[in-house]
Amino acid sequence: MRILVVNPNTTESMTALIEQSARAAVGPGVCVDAVNPVSGPESIESHYDDALATPGVLAVIVEGATRGYDGFVIACFGDPGLLAARELVEAPVVGIAEAALRTAGYLGRTFSVVTTLSRTLGHSREIAYRYGVASLVGGMHACEIPVVDLETDPTARAAILAACEHALSVDGSDAIVLGCAGMADLARDLSRELCVPVVDGVAAATAEVEKLVRLGLKTGKRDEFAPPPPKRVYAAATTR
Repeated sequence: MRILVVNPNTTESMTALIEQSARAAVGPGVCVDAVNPVSGPESIESHYDDALATPGVLAVIVEGATRGYDGFVIACFGDPGLLAARELVEAPVVGIAEAALRTAGYLGRTFSVVTTLSRTLGHSREIAYRYGVASLVGGMHACEIPVVDLETDPTARAAILAACEHALSVDGSDAIVLGCAGMADLARDLSRELCVPVVDGVAAATAEVEKLVRLGLKTGKRDEFAPPPPKRVYAAATTR
């Protein structure tokens, strides 16, 4: 079995971190590769970033399908391009936000989400409603560390831990969801320190794809996720 994990941003060091987390989540005989588009934003922290990243995500997934990958993970908490990707390929495609939120729902009555910047909280809440788990969310909290600084800011880990502690205190939740793929390497240690389950979406999504492939399940193509109808696509004219 071969699973392709797509980091929608172009930061290669984050792709390497994501690959490590994804590989640790699968069983024997599963090959996991992580890639990122060659063009697009270095991080995804706005609706604009999300839109810019989506074409690259789709191109990488389509190419991966031609190379015979059995399933795909979109490793950004906004799940950019997820529904479009399901139209384009038959293999299962799972976003880390959907996987993390659904997984956390198995672990307690409520859970809290801890993410990067407060400007992303509205999008995260909308995603929770879209996936039907909003009633399970005790609260959503930002540590105010930009995505690209998660690897380099010496205060990042402490800020994330503090945000998790605050979330558990004010929300009374039973679990934590880390709302950024760049936090993937922290889940195990934070779970031990906080004494609650801490869900990393990269691991959750990769394990979910492995399960779907083992069950022989693919994206339904009967209606909405059938291949998009062919049509002309026009390039914008250059004006001066």
